[in-house]
Amino acid sequence: MNDLEIDRVQVYAVGPETERYTWATNHTPQYVTNTIARITTKGGLEGVGAAMSVTEFGFSAAVAETMRSLLPLVVGSTPFDRNRLWHRLLPLDLPLAPQAHSIIDIALWDLAAKHAGMPLYRMLGGARSKIMSYASTPLLPSPAAYVDFVTEMRKLGFKAIKFHCYCEYERDMELVRAVHARHGDSGIKFMLDVEQRYSREESLKAARELEELGYAWFEAPLPDFDLEGYRDLKRRVSIPILANGNWILDPRLIEHVLDYDCWTHVRVDTTVAGGVTGMLKIMPIAEAHGMNVEIQSWGYTLTQASNLQVMLAHRNCEFFEHPVPYPAFEYGSLDTIRVDKDGYVHAPKGNGLGIRTDWKAMEKAAFLKYEVTQGASAASQPARLPAKGSSPRRSPKRRRS
Repeated sequence: MNDLEIDRVQVYAVGPETERYTWATNHTPQYVTNTIARITTKGGLEGVGAAMSVTEFGFSAAVAETMRSLLPLVVGSTPFDRNRLWHRLLPLDLPLAPQAHSIIDIALWDLAAKHAGMPLYRMLGGARSKIMSYASTPLLPSPAAYVDFVTEMRKLGFKAIKFHCYCEYERDMELVRAVHARHGDSGIKFMLDVEQRYSREESLKAARELEELGYAWFEAPLPDFDLEGYRDLKRRVSIPILANGNWILDPRLIEHVLDYDCWTHVRVDTTVAGGVTGMLKIMPIAEAHGMNVEIQSWGYTLTQASNLQVMLAHRNCEFFEHPVPYPAFEYGSLDTIRVDKDGYVHAPKGNGLGIRTDWKAMEKAAFLKYEVTQGASAASQPARLPAKGSSPRRSPKRRRS
């Protein structure tokens, strides 16, 4: 048991120079930071957890810095202390960046599954080994570009595609109609995500049109906290309605929202909803209401992997979200997750999260790194200054949008 005692945690805030995308016309190209915790035991076993954060104009150290005050409670514990640590680290005074709590929990589960010698999804129950995937697009410059992009995604094997769009009602309906005119009889399932930017009136008009076109769901038409708006919209249309999923995270609050009949499916992300432990509380609540949890998995491969492992352990989730194009999200991972010719993604082959990490690449792109060890305060650990070319202050290069 002493070999499983955690004696070091390394934190990396990684900002690679990859392709940057947007999800609405009022966005600049987004900086996606990959914050990683690398937990090591006295016996040399490693557990890894990661989450993305998305900011404009530069990478963000917020999640990594939030973890400084949490990690001294982790060092000296073991992966079998997961539940105790989950409650101990839960913010009860003022809200903290939710990814910090989640990353630690994911890393502890990765560590526990590796110690058990099995993939995490099997340790959690192993409901299946593959799941249907949908391509989650960036913002593209024109309806014609979306039409062509759908063609590209079909060639890769995708049988479902979700559009991130202009988030302007008239323009969005124009691209929806253009795609339907070319691909409406293809058998592809489509979804639309408008990033909480519609009015209630626009949401109803869009939902009715998407319903007529047979869309699989309509995502984030309203701010997550507009529960009355969601409840009214859901009752007036038959198309499944999903929230954004990054704001209402507590399992007890989610249960209240479900009782209020606001959503068709729950929408959350393992990396912001309290990690694997948080998801093990949310999944059965949704199942008890006869609902799916359509888990987000947008982000780098490590972010995708933790969500995929949770999905494969449960039945009440239909789709894996696959950010595309692939290369921008695969930085620093020696194993990747890609769709097969039949539209499925499969469980990674390794134990734990199943993703091997290129630590040299992560080091190269890390603009902040520190470690916490037994007997050393996190506050005393030196922060590495942003590397040249990775500064959070750097103005973005405008690329494809």
